[in-house]
Amino acid sequence: MIDLGAAIAWHALNAPQQIAVVYGPHAISYQTLDARVTTLAAALQNQGLARGQVLALLMRNSLAFIELSLAASRIGVVLLPINFRLAHDEVRWILAHAGASLLVVDDDLAAGAEGFSPMHLVDEAAQCDALRAFVPPDAGAGAEAGAGAQAGAAPGAGRPAGPAGMVPSPPQPPLHPDELFRLMYTSGTTDRPKGVMHSYGNFYWKCLDHILALGLSAHDRLLVVGPLYHVGAFDLPGVAVLLAGGRLVVHRDFDPESVLAAIDQQGITGAWMAPVMLNRLLELPGRERFARTSLRWLVGGGERTPRERILAFSGLFPAARYIDAYGLTESCSGDTLMRAGCEIDKIGSTGVATPHVEISIRDETGAALPAGRDGEICLRGPKVTRGYWRDPERTAACFHGDWFRTGDIGHLDADGFLFLTDRLKDMIISGGENIASSEVERVLYAFDGVSEAAVIGLPDTRWGERVVAVVVPAPGRTLDADELVRFCRARLAGFKVPRQVVIGDALPRNPSGKVLKRVLRDQVMPDAE
Repeated sequence: MIDLGAAIAWHALNAPQQIAVVYGPHAISYQTLDARVTTLAAALQNQGLARGQVLALLMRNSLAFIELSLAASRIGVVLLPINFRLAHDEVRWILAHAGASLLVVDDDLAAGAEGFSPMHLVDEAAQCDALRAFVPPDAGAGAEAGAGAQAGAAPGAGRPAGPAGMVPSPPQPPLHPDELFRLMYTSGTTDRPKGVMHSYGNFYWKCLDHILALGLSAHDRLLVVGPLYHVGAFDLPGVAVLLAGGRLVVHRDFDPESVLAAIDQQGITGAWMAPVMLNRLLELPGRERFARTSLRWLVGGGERTPRERILAFSGLFPAARYIDAYGLTESCSGDTLMRAGCEIDKIGSTGVATPHVEISIRDETGAALPAGRDGEICLRGPKVTRGYWRDPERTAACFHGDWFRTGDIGHLDADGFLFLTDRLKDMIISGGENIASSEVERVLYAFDGVSEAAVIGLPDTRWGERVVAVVVPAPGRTLDADELVRFCRARLAGFKVPRQVVIGDALPRNPSGKVLKRVLRDQVMPDAE
């Protein structure tokens, strides 16, 4: 097996002028993308990166993000995309735990990683051009030509040796399917996030599943509006479109009007969106003025989709289908997809397993349960992670034999459609982001005067769920909700900060002392804002 850029190189030879990536005014052909990635791979090596070392990206969406990801793979460097919405301490912890050798960061995000070295800043003007961040300033005309390359520039013959002053990337042994491609840190049910390990085998099997399930081809044009640090944007189906010879249209940020304009102007055929994004499309005034006819499908994620939203989607995009999905960071996303034509008949389901994923519903002992019985959803297949980086205890705990324990509760019906009914792990999904309640609780307990704290997710029409904290003051103390929110905001990413704080007398607990969060939700719900 070879790097992710192998397909790019193949398309560069067989369809050199086919557009691979569109970012703002820049339309990059496969031939140009292959040349840029080759040059950038050599530049990364000139920065001292070697096979197996970790390259961290703290970046918003850009052409640079795509090119750096492909270039890292070309020389066997492990990719570490980091959520740019995390607080400084959270970013620093991830960088240290992953053992990052180099960080590339947008200049306006540098405060989030202040003090880490070595770190390379990429300014706003260079977001369309990753090469400027690494090509030495004395590299001469060759560097300028490489950095300025885009569709419409004179195509070079074959792969360039690299700009003057740079050592070209030497040949390396082929990458093995079990080699580490990427680390992705996801919120866990304990204080710190988990570093999910993705091998090249995991990622390639994921791509194959999505190419088959979604019928991807060179005619597809995928709109990327979710953050590329997230599996929804990078993986569902994400880069799989490039393997099929199609086109990625990357937006730096999500804007509903820009999305509808891009669908018309670029002939977008597919997209992934978090529920909050789709809600904003459905609420946009004047949305009918866009044609919206090219879209064939949109994959949703993060929650079970209400019937009303599916019907509203069909009204906005009459030629497309809404694909409910279920997946995890641990499996590179997209483990089940709704089967075409079953959207209403199987309402409430997240669809059926993709070709190389097996699903089993199991009880606490790991025994399989029959159709219709609720239990823990377990997964098996070549796109499922081997475990967590530098965390053998968590890795061992998340498997029943070779079945990965998702921590989610659900059942399969007689036709093999998956239905989610609850979450075993205390995870809140707000705006497509996973939030571990324990992370927020840890901060609340650090506030002087808090005796007990529990964090839950409550339904929210805009975000899917919102974070709600219930706190109990220490004897003789009083607490101010606004002050608690300010305390959290100074220590957590904005999306993790409670949108509501309820001050109570006690938390409901079972005989063993565990907080009964389902009871707590029922108690808080009538008073929720």
